Amino acid sequence: MHRNSIKIILFIGLTFFFCWLMVALFFVFGGKWDTPASFGMIAIYMFMPMVVAIIVQKFIYKEPLKEPLGISFKLNRWFVVAWLLPPVLAFATLGVSLLFPGVEYSTEMAGMFERFKSLLTPEQLAQMESQTSTLPIHPIWLTLLQGLVAGVTINAIFGFGEELGWRGLLQRELGYLEFWKSSVIIGAIWGIWHAPIILQGHNYPEHPVAGVFMMTIWCILLAPIFSYVRLKAQSVIAAAIIHGSFNATAGLAVIVVKGGSDLLIGVTGLAGFIVLLITNIGLFSYDKFSTTSPKSG
Repeated sequence: MHRNSIKIILFIGLTFFFCWLMVALFFVFGGKWDTPASFGMIAIYMFMPMVVAIIVQKFIYKEPLKEPLGISFKLNRWFVVAWLLPPVLAFATLGVSLLFPGVEYSTEMAGMFERFKSLLTPEQLAQMESQTSTLPIHPIWLTLLQGLVAGVTINAIFGFGEELGWRGLLQRELGYLEFWKSSVIIGAIWGIWHAPIILQGHNYPEHPVAGVFMMTIWCILLAPIFSYVRLKAQSVIAAAIIHGSFNATAGLAVIVVKGGSDLLIGVTGLAGFIVLLITNIGLFSYDKFSTTSPKSG
C-alpha cells in the first residue's frame, strides 16, 4: 500500500459518508426535490469535499493547506483558459447535438420551454415566454454574458468547494501516478460521489438511474481537462474557475435545441461526451509533442 493511501481513503470515505448521509437525512425529514431547500442542500453538498479536505489536511495530518493544495491567486494565462474554455465546449456541444436525428435548431427556444413545463405552472411558463420575447438581444447571448460573470464569481466559489478536495488534496496525493491514470481515478470517484443527487433527477431528470452511469463517464472525461488546467496554472483556484464557468455556461448547449433526450443532448449527454473525448485527444496529442507534459501533482 502506498504511503498516501490511508490519507486518500480517509478523505474519500469521510466525503462520501457526510455527503450521502446529508442527502438521506434531507429526505428522511421530509425534504422535497426541486425546491429551494433542495437547492440549499446541493450548495452544502458541493462544499463538503472542501470541508473534509481541510479536516484531513489541517487537523488530522496537521499539514499546511495553501501550498500543498495549490491555493494560489497568482494569475497566468491558464486562468483565462479556465474561464473561456467552458463556453467554447458548450457551443461545440450544441453543434454536435444538431447532428443527431430528431434534434433541431430552434431560435424560438421551443425545446427549452418544453423542458420547463414540468417545473413551472402554465402561467409562469407563459410569463417566461413573454419576457424572453421582449429582450433586446437573443437570450443565448445574455446567457453567455451572465455565465461568464457568474463562472468567475459566485459559481467559482461553489466550484472551489469541490475542487479543493478533488483537484487539491486528492490530485496531490495521487501525484505518484501517471497523469491520465490519476485523472481517470479522480473522475470516477467524482462521478460516483454525485450518485444520490443524480438519482433524484439532477442533470438527468428523464433517466435518473442511467444518469448515474452517464454522470460517472462524464466526470471521467472531464477530469483530465480540469486536472490539466489546475497543473498548468499551478493553482486549484483555476480549477475552481473552470468548474464554475462550466456550470454557469452549460445551458448554452441546449437553449436553442429542440428534441433529443437528456442522455443525448447537452454537455452531460452523448453530444457532450463526444466533445470532451475530442478535447482529451487534443490534450494527449499536445503533450505527446510537448516538452512539458503535466505531472499528476
